[in-house]
Amino acid sequence: MGSTRRRFTDEYKANAVSLVLDDGHTVAEVARNIDAHEMTLGKWVKKERDARKGQVDPQSPLTETERAELDRLREENKAVKAENAHLQMQVSFAKKVATWFAKDQQ
Repeated sequence: MGSTRRRFTDEYKANAVSLVLDDGHTVAEVARNIDAHEMTLGKWVKKERDARKGQVDPQSPLTETERAELDRLREENKAVKAENAHLQMQVSFAKKVATWFAKDQQ
């Protein structure tokens, strides 16, 4: 006995979800029109809503908390760069000392 589960293409799902989210139709109405179960369409719509919620316009201005975090991260980055420069200077000095000792040993 074969499977009775219907398969929908991604394009089909996107069009159905668009009818709900972009055109303002209800889930029940669209589900009836496309002959799909209301819960199935509801899951598609929820998944798309969550995906859209996660998207942020890169040109939008920063919120107060985002600005504070950016300032904190910039200060932290500056401190890490200073520490890195100091460590590189120590490594360079150690190499010169090792070279000097190596020449002195010969």
